[in-house]
Amino acid sequence: MLIGALEAGGTKMVCAVGREDGTILEQMSIPTTTPEETLPKIVSYFKDKEIQALGVAAFGPVDLDPSSDTYGYILNTPKLAWRNKDLLGGLKELGVPMGLDTDVNGSCLGEMTYGCAKGLDSVIYLTIGTGIGVGVGINGRPLHGMLHPEGGHILLNIHRDDPKGCICPNHANCFEGLACGPSIEARWGRKAAELADRAEVWELESYYIAQALTDFIMILSPRRIILGGGVMHQEQLFPLIRAKVKEMIGGYLDTRELKDMDSYIVPASLHDDQGIMGCIKLGLDALEQAG
Repeated sequence: MLIGALEAGGTKMVCAVGREDGTILEQMSIPTTTPEETLPKIVSYFKDKEIQALGVAAFGPVDLDPSSDTYGYILNTPKLAWRNKDLLGGLKELGVPMGLDTDVNGSCLGEMTYGCAKGLDSVIYLTIGTGIGVGVGINGRPLHGMLHPEGGHILLNIHRDDPKGCICPNHANCFEGLACGPSIEARWGRKAAELADRAEVWELESYYIAQALTDFIMILSPRRIILGGGVMHQEQLFPLIRAKVKEMIGGYLDTRELKDMDSYIVPASLHDDQGIMGCIKLGLDALEQAG
C-alpha cells in the first residue's frame, strides 16, 4: 500500500511516498511560493504515484475542524499569499482520502507511531528553529481543541541578563520571540550554528526552553518531551535544559519519569523524517475513516 505524504512548510513543500510501516520510498521538495503556483506542482507530483491516501501536515494556523466551512484552509498566516487559502481544496483532484494536521502535530504523530514516543499515552513534541511549534499527543492522537496548540507563544519571564529580549511582533515576552533561531541571531549577531562555542548563548537559550518545558509539564503532565528543529542540533543544550527543568520544578513533582531526565527530555529519533512519517500516519487514518 502506498501513502502520499505532504509536509507543507512555509519555505518548502516536501512531497513523499511511503508504506504503512513508515518506510519512505521517495521524496522531493517544491519551493513554497503562491498557492496558484505551488499546489498544481504538488498535484502533478502525486497524481501518477498510485497513492491510496494523502496525509498533510501544514504550517498554520490551519482549520482542522471537519465541520467548519473553512476546513483545510490556511488561516491568518503571516505568509500573505496563503492567508485564507483552501489548501486541501487545491489537492482534491487527486481523488484520495486526505488527513490534515499542523506541521508540528505531524512530527509528534510520527514519533508516537514510529519513534521514541511509541506506546506512550501522552507526549509533547517541540520544534525549535525558524519558529517554535508545539505538538501535543494524548492517548495516541494529536490534541486540537478550539484550533490547535500554539505553545510557541506562551509568555515567559525575560532573563535579567538578556541583552535584546523578544522579537515577536505580537508579544513582548513569548517563547518563540525569545528562543527561536532568528531571536538568537538578533541577540548575538550570528546564526545559532556559528555560536556553538559560546557558553553564554546556550545558558540563556536553555533558560527559556526549560521555563517553557516546566510550564508544559505542570499543565499537561507528559510522559516524554521530544525536542527537534535546527536549534536543537546544538546537542550541548540537552544537559543544560534537563538541569534547569529539574531546578525549576523545585521538587514539587516526584515521578518515575522525572527521576531519569536523560530519558524524559530527548532529541527527535527519526532522523528529521518525523514529519513525513507523521503524514503517512495521517493518510492511513484518513483511509481507515473513509472505509
